[in-house]
Amino acid sequence: MKAHKKLDKQTFHAHLFDGMSVMVGGFMTCGTPERLIDWMLESGVKNLTVICNDAGYPEAGVGKLIAAGRVSTLIASHIGLNPIAGSMMGAETLAVTLVPQGTLAEQIRAKGAGLGGILTPTGLHTPAEAGKSRLEVDGKPYILERPIGADIALIKAREADQYGNLNYAKTARNFNPVMATAANLVFVEATCRSQAMDPETVITPHVLVDYILTEVSDGR
Repeated sequence: MKAHKKLDKQTFHAHLFDGMSVMVGGFMTCGTPERLIDWMLESGVKNLTVICNDAGYPEAGVGKLIAAGRVSTLIASHIGLNPIAGSMMGAETLAVTLVPQGTLAEQIRAKGAGLGGILTPTGLHTPAEAGKSRLEVDGKPYILERPIGADIALIKAREADQYGNLNYAKTARNFNPVMATAANLVFVEATCRSQAMDPETVITPHVLVDYILTEVSDGR
């Protein structure tokens, strides 16, 4: 295996473009790569479609991108922690698609696994079913939810080794691992870097990772 590519701001900015789709790991900003979000803000990129668990806070997570007017579409499970996102949704300056948390995770997983979608009973007989296909399996109805992918994924890891293998700190292992499977390019912000990780501790294998930014050069 070859050593993985280290990420700098100039390289990161070179991969950004207006109108792109971005997956961002994290759950109420736990496990969210704040430095990469700051770099995205500095780039000036706009009209983003952001796919994440929630809208973060006005001063943290994807909330910083929303507050700066860089996001045109948000696909998330909830936005209640960010009053700016709620106000923008009400003013129709931010298009918000709310997806049940488990459904969102499975749609992303389906993209990473190369599946055509998932079948779920969640949302039956509600407005969430509008415009979607309904299928029956063993006499039970399900909604077909299609896969969700993105141009890039921004991932927060606890540790990355020289090859690009990753693991995560406790509950930061939320949307990060599954999002790393479902984007064209995966950018990782890692707390620390090691030479070679014990294979038993690897959660995201190196083949899924493109660039790594580390806060600490080595150690654990």
